[in-house]
Amino acid sequence: MECLNKPHVHVRDREHVERILAKMVADGPNKLQVVADFDRTLTKFTHRGQVCATCHNVLEEGGLPEEYKEEAYKLRDKYFVIEVDPNMTIEEKTPYMVEWWTKAHELLMKYPLSKAMLHNMVANSSARLRDGCIRFFDSLHSNDIPLLIFSAGVGDVIQEVIAQQSTLYDNMHIVSNFIDFDENGTLIGFKSDIIHVYNKNENAVHDSDYFPNLSHRTNLLLMGDSLGDLQMANGAESLEAKLTIGFLNTRVTESLALYISKYDIVICEDETMDIVNNIVSNILASV
Repeated sequence: MECLNKPHVHVRDREHVERILAKMVADGPNKLQVVADFDRTLTKFTHRGQVCATCHNVLEEGGLPEEYKEEAYKLRDKYFVIEVDPNMTIEEKTPYMVEWWTKAHELLMKYPLSKAMLHNMVANSSARLRDGCIRFFDSLHSNDIPLLIFSAGVGDVIQEVIAQQSTLYDNMHIVSNFIDFDENGTLIGFKSDIIHVYNKNENAVHDSDYFPNLSHRTNLLLMGDSLGDLQMANGAESLEAKLTIGFLNTRVTESLALYISKYDIVICEDETMDIVNNIVSNILASV
């Protein structure tokens, strides 16, 4: 595929990738399933020169009191440098990520947040789906290809972003940190254990019937922007082909070698779904 020859696209083992792609194309869409992170993977890192909001940033940018934003930014400034530090292992980073998410959720629960407010926060936020993401969603839906969106963000924000900027299809299954609203639509907590960037191999989805129900879909396309995202499909069994695509959005010079050692394909500083759509189009062309 010519798209893999672009200078910002790095392939760890071209022979291996070409072999996997050939099998996926030959097998077609009926054997394909897709697992994707949300923030910085399905959404942009920057848009028109400005850094875009993640799920948690949507809340920070929204209509909550200024002190919430100040405290949330303090947490981000402390912990984000740890998340992206290429010199720390996942095991070393994990306790800090648990601290970050726990404190972030505890902070949010101090302030009134309703479903109506959340809708408006997303509408007014800088969160943006990648260019070509609508086409990606449409292609998967029209060919009945299941899409698992596995995110350490906020599930309710993910649903709103997709619904407002694209279409929330029934082939999408979202696993994330969902808010627990009371009967009046006001936040009272979160519904499940914390999902952070480095424990996506531990979530209940791996103990559920999600992956076993897709055992006939033996080809898997996985996309993420964090090394922790590589664990998202640990529950998938009997796979015959698995292709991993990593989006490297920041600290490229320091992190590129590490990402290439972990992901099959690494896409650097690209705010589109062009490479992914090209791959999916080739798989669908076999129909």
